[in-house]
Amino acid sequence: MISELDISCSQEIKRLREKIISGSDISRSEALFLAESSGLNLLDLLSSANHLRELYSGKHIDLCAIINAKSGACSEDCSYCAQSSKNKAQIPVYPLMSNDCIIEKAEEAKRGWVSRFSIVTSGRKVNQKELKVIASILNDIRNMGLTPCASLGMLSRDELNFLKDSGLDRYHHNIETSESFYPNICSTHTYSERIRTIESAQACGLSVCSGGILGMGETWQDRIEMAFALKELNVDSTPINFLIPIEGTPLFGRDLLHPFDALRIISLFRFILPDKSIRICGGRVQVLREFHSLIFMAGADSILTGNYLTTTGRTFQNDIELVRLHGLVSTSLNITKG
Repeated sequence: MISELDISCSQEIKRLREKIISGSDISRSEALFLAESSGLNLLDLLSSANHLRELYSGKHIDLCAIINAKSGACSEDCSYCAQSSKNKAQIPVYPLMSNDCIIEKAEEAKRGWVSRFSIVTSGRKVNQKELKVIASILNDIRNMGLTPCASLGMLSRDELNFLKDSGLDRYHHNIETSESFYPNICSTHTYSERIRTIESAQACGLSVCSGGILGMGETWQDRIEMAFALKELNVDSTPINFLIPIEGTPLFGRDLLHPFDALRIISLFRFILPDKSIRICGGRVQVLREFHSLIFMAGADSILTGNYLTTTGRTFQNDIELVRLHGLVSTSLNITKG
């Protein structure tokens, strides 16, 4: 039997949805109310987030892919990261790949109906030689029909300008978590340094993709603080990663998020960032498990497909089939149900 409290909560979720549709923003206290939705009200939350996704993105789902173009030996001490030289994770370590290898991976992504392809490197930032090598192939990626993106660390404004002039469309640089929680996961650089890189990329006219990792021990208040920080930064795309505790990192042994919490996070970010891309990335298969197919119904309109940096993902074909099953359309190819 549905209680009066359930009915009241359901009505409030719908009121907040209508508040957003009318052009207003929800407050942090209202976001916390949404975060506490459970049971039948969780279904109301997902339904309203799905409504917002359809309103702002229609039936279009954006698929992107990345290449781990330089792996391991990172000087930073991020506690979640297998690529840190201060951690003991057993991963491949190699220098910047050749242009031919990067182009080959881009061609593979293109065959997988991906619209964006990002070159990702480990380390605090790439050096000048590496920067020039990467810049030299951006137009080759664009000429394939892919939109070139990159995640190369804490670059200066001059370096970001150089990439923009070389054909880069979007720069990826996560804030990772809330400013309040950030000291718990990294000591070798600050949250403000990450913000500075994002603002420099925007000042160059680059689109920015920024989000973080959920499930590192942060509170719901931290998650809300993070989402509102991204809203203030006005980033274009927000990647949501769910922590996979990797052996050899300080966070190894931490429990995975509950699938319902992961879905609640997706919906919460859609309410706070209604007109932005909510991109579900690392950990979605491992954390969501049997509920993985609900990511779009929870408000996501973008996914990172293929493998990730040091963990496996899903095949391009599997994700295209997921898009089809929902009656949705890939932005890179008119792929629909049936």
